[in-house]
Amino acid sequence: MSFLLQQLLLHPRRILDLDNAQLNQLISQARSSNLLASLAMELASEHLENQLSPSVTRHFQSALLIHEKQKRDLDYDIEKIRLALDSIGEKLVLLKGAAYLLAELPVGRGRLISDIDIIVPLQSIDPTERALNEVGWESSYINSYNEYYYRKWGHEIPPLTHLKRGTTLDVHHNILPPTAGPNVDASLLFERLIEVKPGIFTLSRQDMVIHSATHLFHEGEFRHGLRDMWDLDRMLRDFPDQDPNFWKGLVDRGRELELLNSLYHGLNYAQLVFGTPLPDGIIKEAENLSRRLRKPFMDFLFLRAFQPDHPQCRQRFTSLALYLLYVRSHYLRMPLYLLLPHLARKAWMRHFDKKESLENEKTPEAI
Repeated sequence: MSFLLQQLLLHPRRILDLDNAQLNQLISQARSSNLLASLAMELASEHLENQLSPSVTRHFQSALLIHEKQKRDLDYDIEKIRLALDSIGEKLVLLKGAAYLLAELPVGRGRLISDIDIIVPLQSIDPTERALNEVGWESSYINSYNEYYYRKWGHEIPPLTHLKRGTTLDVHHNILPPTAGPNVDASLLFERLIEVKPGIFTLSRQDMVIHSATHLFHEGEFRHGLRDMWDLDRMLRDFPDQDPNFWKGLVDRGRELELLNSLYHGLNYAQLVFGTPLPDGIIKEAENLSRRLRKPFMDFLFLRAFQPDHPQCRQRFTSLALYLLYVRSHYLRMPLYLLLPHLARKAWMRHFDKKESLENEKTPEAI
């Protein structure tokens, strides 16, 4: 089911046919899905700004101002982070939104970010954290259990916040927790890095797609699910033009990283949600009997999750689907012998540990 926002992202000229009620609905859907600036960029690519009323364009202009400010702030923060990592001889490798923006990829057009994500080798985590502490990046308060969870079972350290600028920085050493089913060898990611600016790197194009899909399909909350699916659509449309060998070996790379299941879902739902053009046979190449049998149930869940985060777009059983996906994300991240005690401990803390209510940063449930 295609809602107004999806239609306009793909066909921006259709905005000229909308009445005031539909325009209001479109802007509301785009803002709640964190896609208002992305939609503004699509409209700008068709030179539609001057054909809309000022009362409409001001919403898009406001979103673009936020996008431009985030880019300027990101440039400043990235340089400070690069210098900190350079002091310990470590490369700055960006992930997700920060990578899209710094690499100036089409997927970054209008992309809004809430934090900066980087990845370093596991053996470099401690010196990296110390180097960042020295330039103002510090962990906020988290209780001892959450601290232990991050350090023992997480694929990143507790989020760091800059004491003066308030920017949040997530430092990863892998793209999935060690307790997750896939045993991702993160060292493979560092073998194909691309230097996008002096001393600043991103994952390879294939690995960026696989990581985006992995992050999305291990997620437990889908407030930005449609935005992340839009990321996948943009990359899958653009990367083959940049690299003629992009499709060749993509499935094999997903298999090598033990992330083929996430890649399959990414390809499948990009095509279902945004009509992403894919080479003939690539979904079947990534498919197996188990995925084929589970597909109707997965469609029931994900086609409800990948809609605008807006009351007007909620379908029947959307709440149930989102709850089941939340449960699924926990199941994917750790085996039951760890999951059940963890959930019991979290439930106990919510009821009895008053300090828990003071935490504003991400908790291990959202890792």
